[in-house]
Amino acid sequence: MTAKRRGAQLAMLAFAVLIVMGAYASVGLGLDGEIPSGMLTYGLGLGALMLAAYLVLARFAPWGDPLLLPLVTLVNGIGIVMIYRIEHSGKLGAGANATNQLMWTALGVVMFSATLIVLKDQRALQRMTYTAGFVGVILMAIPAVLPGSLSEVQGAKIWIRVGGFSIQPGEFAKLALVVFFAGYLVAKRDVLALAGRRLLFIDLPRARDLGPVLITWAFSIATLVLEKDLGTSLLLFGTFIAMLYIATQRTSWVLIGILLFVGGAVLAGMAFSHVEARFNVWLHAEDPTLYDAGGGSYQLMQGLFAIGSGGILGTGLGQGHPQNIPLSFSDFIFPATGEELGLTGLMAILMVYALIVERGLRTALAARDPFSKLLAGGLSFILAWQVFIIIGGVTRLIPLTGLVTPFMSAGGSALLANWILIAVLVRMSDGARRPPPQAIQDEGLTQVMQR
Repeated sequence: MTAKRRGAQLAMLAFAVLIVMGAYASVGLGLDGEIPSGMLTYGLGLGALMLAAYLVLARFAPWGDPLLLPLVTLVNGIGIVMIYRIEHSGKLGAGANATNQLMWTALGVVMFSATLIVLKDQRALQRMTYTAGFVGVILMAIPAVLPGSLSEVQGAKIWIRVGGFSIQPGEFAKLALVVFFAGYLVAKRDVLALAGRRLLFIDLPRARDLGPVLITWAFSIATLVLEKDLGTSLLLFGTFIAMLYIATQRTSWVLIGILLFVGGAVLAGMAFSHVEARFNVWLHAEDPTLYDAGGGSYQLMQGLFAIGSGGILGTGLGQGHPQNIPLSFSDFIFPATGEELGLTGLMAILMVYALIVERGLRTALAARDPFSKLLAGGLSFILAWQVFIIIGGVTRLIPLTGLVTPFMSAGGSALLANWILIAVLVRMSDGARRPPPQAIQDEGLTQVMQR
């Protein structure tokens, strides 16, 4: 990358940090009428972290996409600001801790840097296809076999908790499984692309080729049933179907995937009370009985009230009521942000997410080998799909799933996994953008041949 482009990337990174610091000052002015005393500490801390990430990127991935790091810095920083604001909003914000989130961000930057340093070429991951699949399945299965006291939080068995330490292995499993999906589909895409019988306007796949889809479907339904985790189940199965479509270009796989998941979810809702409860809250959120019931629709409706009261421009940072939304610093940080930044602010944040995904898809198009194309497409889709699932849930477009907003919500596992995801995308963009080596010619030999 030329010095000019590096300077532009550094300027965009500094601009993102300045926006975050402006938001931080606005929170203090809205809460107390003065700039927060810790603003300099947070600003210098975030700036130093991102400068370190930039230096590692410039050294080990100089041709990497120049927009990914500034865009992620902006979203991550806005998340820290909102967690700080919720931390000072009352007793329901007691679980929010902006200092902890900044520390998790620092660890995320370390993971980002380590990934760029260790992963010299993303094609090395293709040789680990089945190892990655095995690791992903094990990470997903561990919480299901642990006692509820070590794995269950608010009904979902998705954690490993030992003493004061807790981790959500599913966040890392999704990365391993995307690597497995990419390696497997590259090897089998010619077979999976073969058409069987034609039904109406759709070429159906051969029955013998349905095995991978049925296995993935069964795995996602098992996750839904055993771990009570609708979000991860939908995330993984949707990602596999999307990558299958990218690999084969057959719409029939998408239709089959949709029918399988909807059918499985309906059956699970009829057979298991916790799945049925999620659908009842989604369909009948305004019901006073559900609103007042424990684990009912109170949280969902409070989030909708917050977005509605924010209107177009919002109440202003520090002037909303995020304390009225349970877990506003985690699952429901998007509605809390919408109350204070309004619909305009939410659209701006969604545009940043869209740009991150767009840069990932651009990397997929520019990649020079099938595995890198599919891996970049899968990682970009899983990020976009997660944003859709969580925002669709808190706005009542789809049932609430319990996923968190990438880079914004409080928590360590998701933040670390997403920073690793961005590092892999940067590595692939570096490989795609790096100019091919120039052949070194012997000038003397060339002159002789010309004579």
